Amino acid sequence: MARKKAPLDFEQSLADLQQLVERLESGELSLEDSLSAFEQGIRLTRDCQSALGQAEQKVQVLLERDGETQSVPFDADEDA
Repeated sequence: MARKKAPLDFEQSLADLQQLVERLESGELSLEDSLSAFEQGIRLTRDCQSALGQAEQKVQVLLERDGETQSVPFDADEDA
């Protein structure tokens, strides 16, 4: 059963992710805490990617609706 997520605050998630990276890079976390932080970072990364994908879709719809600008499809997987 899929759970519903609260609306994503992209900026807050990105800030949380940066803090996690800094904590991991400090080398002061135990292995267990490092793994937990890493898992949380993966979730935040996926949430941010999802938010960016939704924003991209909105921009593309707006560009198509306007008719003045021709949009070029963006393939997010090209850089991955």
